[in-house]
Amino acid sequence: MEQQKDFIADLARALYTINRHAKTAPQPKHLYFIKKETINKLLKEKRAKKVGLHFSDHPKFSNQHSTLLVKVDKYYFHIPPTKEDFKELEHLGSLDQNYRNPQTKMSLSKAKSIVYQYIDWRPEKKQSSIKRRYTSRYYTPSSLGKMEWPPTRKSRRKY
Repeated sequence: MEQQKDFIADLARALYTINRHAKTAPQPKHLYFIKKETINKLLKEKRAKKVGLHFSDHPKFSNQHSTLLVKVDKYYFHIPPTKEDFKELEHLGSLDQNYRNPQTKMSLSKAKSIVYQYIDWRPEKKQSSIKRRYTSRYYTPSSLGKMEWPPTRKSRRKY
């Protein structure tokens, strides 16, 4: 039981690290995707708890929208809500500064490996591009200066 609790604490720290990096990443789509997948799996396994709904600080297209507040161990995260969440959960209004996460230090690579292992995610293999050697149609290779090595009897010349 204690080992499981430590694993959830590590997973929560990993999510915190991924979320912190996603906020400043130039292409955060993948980081937010693995965060959402991890939290959804934790919710299904009843290892995380839905707290309520918050209005977002960053309205989409000038429209106010809500996000789902989820608690994992000692950490709070926001993910997009489902229709059922609006029916079942209390709306908490604007973001409350009482829901603050404890500071933690973990490298992004370690955080991603913990999360990848938990959600059993493997990156898609990229198709390797075939590298072609560049040859110009104006270039004609020269045979000057090319000699067989080691020299054979035919290639040996007597001067």
